[in-house]
Amino acid sequence: ESLIINPFCCLYYPCSAVNTPASRPVTRRSKSYGRSCVEAPSYFWQTPGHLAVLKIPNSRGTAKSQTITNKVDPEHIALLVKNEWKLSYITPLHHFRHTRLKSYSKHLSAFIVAEKQQGVAVEVGLEAGFKVTFSAVLGLAENDEDAETVFIQIQSKPVFAAVADAPKVVWRGWLTCVNGDLEYLRSLPPDFVSLPLFCTSGPESLTTLVKSWFERVFDCNFGCLALNSTTLNWLTALWTGCHPTCNIRHLKLAWSLPTQPPLDVSYTVNPQDAWELWNSIHPEESTDDRIDIQEVQSFINGLEAHFFRHFKIFLSAGTLVKVSTALGSAHVDGKIKVIVM
Repeated sequence: ESLIINPFCCLYYPCSAVNTPASRPVTRRSKSYGRSCVEAPSYFWQTPGHLAVLKIPNSRGTAKSQTITNKVDPEHIALLVKNEWKLSYITPLHHFRHTRLKSYSKHLSAFIVAEKQQGVAVEVGLEAGFKVTFSAVLGLAENDEDAETVFIQIQSKPVFAAVADAPKVVWRGWLTCVNGDLEYLRSLPPDFVSLPLFCTSGPESLTTLVKSWFERVFDCNFGCLALNSTTLNWLTALWTGCHPTCNIRHLKLAWSLPTQPPLDVSYTVNPQDAWELWNSIHPEESTDDRIDIQEVQSFINGLEAHFFRHFKIFLSAGTLVKVSTALGSAHVDGKIKVIVM
């Protein structure tokens, strides 16, 4: 199948606001993930998560169709699609090695069991134990500086399960960097790896434990990553622009209006009509392969004007909170689903 657009390319990940100390020489990171076992201590412990910033672009390249199965194992693709993922950001990981994923699997398993024995609540029933698996998802990187995506899966087996019963998956998560900011990635000291987007699906109690383990082991910080209406506007335009290549089937938008009581508005647009509006703003035959924020805003304004003509409601007075098509969906509270790859 063809990947029409990777929605995670539309998210501009937070970068640490701390500057590398002047006394520390900066050397360019190698794509080789093996490092010396004797390394300087982390300086990023000084960087609390609230110092992270979210960069929103003024322009970006148009979505390009590509056959993702030529680059990514179909079994790995199946792990990423159709689940709804809660988004977080994570600061650079200190001393993280892609070559040690098997070791990380054992250590995180032991950590979860130990925390549960100490009375930490884990909302998945009566489990005899947990099995954690770290694996690399190769092929999602878009440039030479992107670190390869890491997928984490937690399985458990109830105490009273039959011996032949297979463990069930109770939690999934992945860390990724897709088309990251080259200037920022090249500025990192060589003992840091940037995988700034953390996607999780499963009980919040397990998510908390996984984050706690990462913070202890890799000297990093996590924070919630909400999607503002500008990001949703970008996804609306980019997904609509994909319609000639892959039928998006529908364009569904949801607004929240600040009335008393609050008014939630659902707005479904015929995909061909949506594409024709977009094509009038950014023609398909245009030689300009970049889209700017003014074009995106003009597209959203056109959709809102059409709605006003019929219902006399100013959607611009509210907030766009959700966008969905057959390709995927995204919500302002930081939840995203990839449906088609």
